[in-house]
Amino acid sequence: MITMEHVCKSYKIAKRNAGFREACRAFFHREYEAVHALDDVSFSIQDGEMVGYIGPNGAGKSSTIKILSGILTPDGGTVLVDGRVPYRNRMEHVREIGVVFGQRSQLWWDVPVIDSFELLKDIYSVSNIDYKQSLEELTELLSLKELLRSPARQLSLGQRMRCEIAASLLHRPRILFLDEPTIGLDAVSKLAVREFVLKQNKTYGITVILTTHDMQDIEALASRIILIGKGKILLDGTLEDIRRGNENIDETVAELYRSYDI
Repeated sequence: MITMEHVCKSYKIAKRNAGFREACRAFFHREYEAVHALDDVSFSIQDGEMVGYIGPNGAGKSSTIKILSGILTPDGGTVLVDGRVPYRNRMEHVREIGVVFGQRSQLWWDVPVIDSFELLKDIYSVSNIDYKQSLEELTELLSLKELLRSPARQLSLGQRMRCEIAASLLHRPRILFLDEPTIGLDAVSKLAVREFVLKQNKTYGITVILTTHDMQDIEALASRIILIGKGKILLDGTLEDIRRGNENIDETVAELYRSYDI
């Protein structure tokens, strides 16, 4: 079970005007602006749920995922993931989670994908038997056989994302965080990723938190949505709670954003 209670997170961002004189002045007297990425965020997610975590750019989605995965420490509030505080119990926590950042890679760029998998096996202390079973299953389900011997830099975006998802699941985590997993993918690759995530959830009961701007992903995968805007939770419900008439999902969410002025 995942719980966040009254979580806050702020950043300081340096600001200055254009020009050499302003650059010199900022060197001695730098001005900062406080940005509240998360402002009193609270929610809970049960084991086995698939939740779509949506909101416009800068709403606080990635900050939430980074706190839940232990990368960031919140300024205030409490966070528990299966009884663990992510940013305090890092070693124990990462063994139970998988994370896919659509704009970041955990694969080593210039070595064959299978070498990255072997290294992740050692990092997570996966036994040889479990690793072989996971690798065979993931290779078949994600059609990776022809990709394992190629360096990550030589793969297309869709091919690399399939490998990224496999890398996140090699150690059989109980929770999967997907941050823009289908960004830039073609229609065939998107369908393959969606089908795979659904199968993992149904077969192994993996809890999935999905952040994306592709509302077709949300519609295909999530039974529940949480809307965040300007660092605050604005809505927690299902797609049917917000759908109006015969509007498609993109029109529904766009109207939702307008109604909350985000």
